[in-house]
Amino acid sequence: METKRNTAIKYMIIASVLWSIGGIFIKLINWNPMAIAGSRSAIAALVMMVYLKKFKFKINKSMLICACSYSSLVILFVSANKLTTSANAILLQFTSPVWVALLSRAILKQKISRIDGITIIFVILGMIMFFIDELEMSYLLGNILAILSGIVMAGMILLFQQQKENSLVEITLLGNVITAIVGIPFYFISSPGMESVLPLFILGVFQLGIPYLLYVLAIPNVTAIDAVLIPVLEPLLNPLWVFIFAKESPTFFSLLGGGLVLLSVTVRGIIMSKKLAQIE
Repeated sequence: METKRNTAIKYMIIASVLWSIGGIFIKLINWNPMAIAGSRSAIAALVMMVYLKKFKFKINKSMLICACSYSSLVILFVSANKLTTSANAILLQFTSPVWVALLSRAILKQKISRIDGITIIFVILGMIMFFIDELEMSYLLGNILAILSGIVMAGMILLFQQQKENSLVEITLLGNVITAIVGIPFYFISSPGMESVLPLFILGVFQLGIPYLLYVLAIPNVTAIDAVLIPVLEPLLNPLWVFIFAKESPTFFSLLGGGLVLLSVTVRGIIMSKKLAQIE
């Protein structure tokens, strides 16, 4: 008989694979990033509304801040994908655990552990490699936006951890609604063309809406190591799909830096989850 954990692992694998198609479909849409982010979130919001069926927004300050941070993350990620390679966008966003440690130190006055300190050093080295041969202005801006998306994701993680009364699904739903509203002025700047309708639908339903719901269902029933290792599929597969279908390949130093970031963050996650298991 299939256990809850096995089902949860399947959900998380499916979610990670679906998240990974974001890069290629964003590349395929000939539209400005604000409009893409807004329309993608509008579709994802509809998916979440169907799942929730009945929901009542009791909007408070904490919920609104969380929703705005989510909205900022979505916009930054889409913009970074349009300005730099998909590999750079996802791998630089994957630095978020390091920013969590730094923000925890700056805001919550928590000490940075030895493993966090070592990880920060290696991640910074990896980030520097992304900029060695990315001298075009658009790539530089895209890389900066990708780093900002990692910082915003870190802030969002810390904010989400403080939520006790607010539903994370409803917060994300509100964040998608905010993103859709922010995107309204940009919908009319240009037309995406009929060839972009299907990719937009896929982004909203299958890349943002459904995988997030699967992740929420999975996370209570997986181990800490599962939660660390399975999402690594996204930054591994994202550049692969873009290379296969759009012939976009990252530079040598981007691959080297990305590998260093990915390895550092993953090893840190495994070590921290094992320490947590020993404490429990």
